[in-house]
Amino acid sequence: MQEHTRVSENRSQRHFPNPVLAYVTPWNSKGYDMAKLFSAKLTHISPVWYDLKSYRNMLVLEGEHNFDATWVSELQSNGSLVVPRVVLEAFPAVVLLEKKQKTKAIDLIVSECRDKGYNGIVLESWSRWAAYGVLDDPQLRSMALQFVKELGEALHSISSKSSSHHLELIYVIPAPRMQELNNQDFGPEDLLQLADSVDGFSLMTYDFSGPQNPGPSAPLNWVQHSLTTLLSAKGSSRDHSRMIFLGINFYGNDFLLSRGDLGRLERGWRRRLYLKLVTGRVPGPHRRGGAVIA
Repeated sequence: MQEHTRVSENRSQRHFPNPVLAYVTPWNSKGYDMAKLFSAKLTHISPVWYDLKSYRNMLVLEGEHNFDATWVSELQSNGSLVVPRVVLEAFPAVVLLEKKQKTKAIDLIVSECRDKGYNGIVLESWSRWAAYGVLDDPQLRSMALQFVKELGEALHSISSKSSSHHLELIYVIPAPRMQELNNQDFGPEDLLQLADSVDGFSLMTYDFSGPQNPGPSAPLNWVQHSLTTLLSAKGSSRDHSRMIFLGINFYGNDFLLSRGDLGRLERGWRRRLYLKLVTGRVPGPHRRGGAVIA
């Protein structure tokens, strides 16, 4: 804990050959400076800037005021790709069911990338679709996946200004919650369906525990189970495994518990968690949060 503010003196030499994605969040103001200091180690940097929202039948991409042209340019000059995160907050019926609005949503994102000189985006929508019940309806679920594919294809049709590559789409996906997948989980077949249209998957293997279920943030067995599950479909290959940005939390949680909660935790939860981790069974849901991705 005494060294949590210290960073490595090595700012240029990379030890990990694969792509590395780092999120820069508004609640950590030092993140912008850290991204510049270590840009040589980061292939992709995602500032958490945008939300695509719907007001009745009107779509609005909010967050343009966060854009920092000097910061973006400096990162790109060091070789990093700047791919801001876009959260799809718009009501699903507007984006998925109305063809003109779906086209409008894609155009808003692509135009912002072109105008600001971004290298693509990181899209987060799965958790929103789960909350709206989209993923429980087979037809709507198919439409949701199709939207991601069409967005990826639209981005791929545009060349990046700062590199010789096309604009990229990285899609945020939740880690499987249980041994048996349900409709709200992003599964191996979903990965295969999107693999040709996206450039990577940001896997949220963190925030395993929460205030109602205190414990570790990223148990190793759960992380391994998540990867194994996502790559279990027939047709999965090493190329697909290389598309996954594995979420690594550079933080911990300090849960405040009452005496009764602590006693209940000691008697029940820790024993159950230990047994489930040892036997390979994975408990409970996790929640979304920011992380550095490697």
